[in-house]
Amino acid sequence: MSRTILHSDMNCFYASVEMLHHPELAGKPMAVGGDPEARHGIVLTANYIAKRAGVKTGMALWQARQVCPEIIFVPPRMDLYLRFSRMAQEIYSEYTDQREPFGIDESWLDVTASTSVKGDGMKIAKEISSRIKYELGVTVSIGVSWNKIFAKLGSDYKKPDAITEFSKDNYKDIAWKLPVGDLLMVGRSTERTMKKLGICTIGDLAGAESSILETYLGKMGLVLHTFANGWDETPVSVEGYKAPIKSIGNSTTTPRDLVSELDVKIILMALSESVGARLRENGFQCRTVEISIRDNGLYHFTRQCKLDRASNLTEEIARTAFELFQKNYNWEHPIRSLGVRGCDLVSEEMPYQLDLFMDETKREKIKKMDQVVDEIRGRFGYQSIQRAFMYQDKILAQLNAKEHTVHPQAYFHG
Repeated sequence: MSRTILHSDMNCFYASVEMLHHPELAGKPMAVGGDPEARHGIVLTANYIAKRAGVKTGMALWQARQVCPEIIFVPPRMDLYLRFSRMAQEIYSEYTDQREPFGIDESWLDVTASTSVKGDGMKIAKEISSRIKYELGVTVSIGVSWNKIFAKLGSDYKKPDAITEFSKDNYKDIAWKLPVGDLLMVGRSTERTMKKLGICTIGDLAGAESSILETYLGKMGLVLHTFANGWDETPVSVEGYKAPIKSIGNSTTTPRDLVSELDVKIILMALSESVGARLRENGFQCRTVEISIRDNGLYHFTRQCKLDRASNLTEEIARTAFELFQKNYNWEHPIRSLGVRGCDLVSEEMPYQLDLFMDETKREKIKKMDQVVDEIRGRFGYQSIQRAFMYQDKILAQLNAKEHTVHPQAYFHG
């Protein structure tokens, strides 16, 4: 039986959500990202007015202002975007329990079982598009196909607020004529290699000799050959405990260079508090903690460690981050920048195996303490309650770590 797969992609998601909350910016070029006053950061997304002026995702803010002098920058609010993402998932859930997030703003939906009740894939896509627009105030582009790859290609084909179907009858006439770089998993390096082989379109890739692709691209060449021919049978994951994003992280350039372990401990705690609070607020736990370090000689590296149990407790995140630091930094130079990320996210509701060697009563007390701190800061501000040891350095203790990044899921989860 042929499947009916949708890929729903919320258009210019961060910017679209911000436009809802800033109606005064209607008709103006706007981008979300960074801190323009501190002169750092990159464009996370821009509205279509800014995009038409040449602003692209990943540009430094100063570069974006060069190509679009009138651009207005808005700082990111990841909690707000996650809330809209969850509301979209609630709408999708009325059509299928086979929903696989591909980042905060994209999802595959296997609606095969719903077609007998709701109509064909195009009808379901139109209904979802209309509901997202009416209930959330943003638009989506939706691809409809019998496999995930062509559904994703369909949502990318026409934007914004569009629906495209790649069926078994039309995909050779439409999809195969598209540039090979439009296919999921074809990066710039792979595209350059393919062009050297004379492969410029998806159709060229579909018709290429698999042995040649394997010679030049390895096993991924065979995977991409399968994708181009529409042979991908990868299932859409059933709704479960996996988070729609793979990490929540925070980093900061410190108010002064860090020269001691106490300095580092204070900053790592501030960062861990912000990451832990965001995890708790959005119902996530992390299974891995990662730190990033940049010294004043601009040497940079990251290290990560798997937790014994998924957690969103500030104390556990901070302790792991500090242990990682102690094991991996030798103090050749003072430190200029630190970062903490909670990675490999899962739902807070995920069941877990009790550990005889872990004090569950103590963990429960720590969890309640974190929740109380979150509530107090939510009502009275970040500085209203602090850990005593933070005040051993008043300059560092003033850091209010607010800026966050999220990282989407990959297509292959293994």
